[in-house]
Amino acid sequence: MCPDCFKPARNKQSVFTRMAVVKALEKVSDEKFLKKYPCPPTRPTTKCIDQLVKCLHGSIFVAGRYNKFSRTLPQTPWIIDGERRMESSVEELIAAPLLSSFKADGLNFSSSGREDVDVRTLGKGRPFAMELLNPHCSKFNKAEIRQFQEAINQSSDKIRVRDLQLVSRDAMMHMKEGEEDKTKSYTALIWTRKAIEKEDIAFINDIKELKLDQKTPLRVLHRRPLAVRQRLVHNMSTRFLDSHHFYLELKTQAGTYIKEFVHSDFGRTKPNLSELLKTDTDIIELDVESVDVDWPPAIPE
Repeated sequence: MCPDCFKPARNKQSVFTRMAVVKALEKVSDEKFLKKYPCPPTRPTTKCIDQLVKCLHGSIFVAGRYNKFSRTLPQTPWIIDGERRMESSVEELIAAPLLSSFKADGLNFSSSGREDVDVRTLGKGRPFAMELLNPHCSKFNKAEIRQFQEAINQSSDKIRVRDLQLVSRDAMMHMKEGEEDKTKSYTALIWTRKAIEKEDIAFINDIKELKLDQKTPLRVLHRRPLAVRQRLVHNMSTRFLDSHHFYLELKTQAGTYIKEFVHSDFGRTKPNLSELLKTDTDIIELDVESVDVDWPPAIPE
């Protein structure tokens, strides 16, 4: 009666989920429903036949913030053409102790944005949430959740998790609400082709609310649609290092491509740092200093 309501989905063990059935019932009119299933129902002419019954536990949702200290660690498993490119990921390092403790069959990982493999995430970290599928253990107190957090942090020096806690499915929506209106802060180490003096970059400190037109970067064009996105650089400040290097601190609208703002991506981001300085520029290192999303609630250390 509603073929569009029951479609296979990733990580779904059955197409007949509660939400899919509710959606189907809402879309089917009473008249159409009664044609298939009269009320009261007709008397059955055959007896019931035993069928396989599979019982699954509802998902458990865990949230927190993570720091990433490595420049060779992707956020999620990096598999290209069936071949693994990195030995681990932020997702897997966080998930391993949780999957084991909750005895879950699988997981779905999400976060407030993502950093490139060669970018560190510092400060208070990046908010994330993890859906644990069909957990066989589901009752844990706050002290036990704290132990899981310590187990994650002791398992690797590449990441650190804080504010780990159980949340509801609805609470996870706070992480995505108004995502493009949020701000993020970065520190970038910049190289310039032309030799510079401290005075040559001082004017950057006075630039406020710089509007960018960013065409989808070439490096992500294979997985994101071609579009021109408008983004804001709220403010910038500089720290001179030497005649070809300086630090650039930026506070931007979430979703701004920082690397492309620096080197222009063959002119696909306008304006860009190369235009402002009237010389070729490139980014050597990039750190995320803060992700200004007020979720999940902080937990005192």
